[in-house]
Amino acid sequence: MALAIFDLDNTLLAGDSDHAWGEFLVAKGIVDSDEFKAKNDEFYRQYQQGGLDIDAYLRFALSPLSKYSRRELDAMHATFMAEYITPLRLPKAEALLQRHRDAGDFLMIITATNSFVTAPIADALGVETLLASEGEIIDNRYTGRPSGTPCFKSGKVSRLQAWLAETGRSLEGSYFYSDSHNDLPLLEAVDHAVAVDPDDTLNAAAVAAGWPVISLR
Repeated sequence: MALAIFDLDNTLLAGDSDHAWGEFLVAKGIVDSDEFKAKNDEFYRQYQQGGLDIDAYLRFALSPLSKYSRRELDAMHATFMAEYITPLRLPKAEALLQRHRDAGDFLMIITATNSFVTAPIADALGVETLLASEGEIIDNRYTGRPSGTPCFKSGKVSRLQAWLAETGRSLEGSYFYSDSHNDLPLLEAVDHAVAVDPDDTLNAAAVAAGWPVISLR
């Protein structure tokens, strides 16, 4: 049983769930619209250019969660799923997931986006195992601070290696699908790297390495 690992944003989805969550908060008046939107857009630009300060971003993204109970947050997320995530779902991506299921592979999503945003998305996609950046929780409430190793760049490799050690699994025969050059450390660690609708930097790296380049759009 090989591992079939998938990035989420702009890979299995036709957009970025983290940025979309920020857009949702702005649209619903949950955060200060102008300031939050400007910061959300700037962090996304930094991510695309490869210069994101992941700790600063996570503190920004997690801060609004600290103001609400889990029940309130779950209700918000249900609306977010219906209005923002459902339109981003890709039939070709879900067909790819199914092909790996049918082959008997073990499916996993690994994403820099925090697990509050992404766990319901992974569940909707039928992927039970998720490695994501985590927010600190005390007394069942988010504190607004990150927790543990961010699941970003080399941190994705570290988090995956820890999971492999815990589960006794290996990367033999493994696949990883991603759109982003930020994921080059993990793409280089698996047996079968696949670039999905890649950014220009990843596309060039994939061509140089002889990795398949596919589109799920």
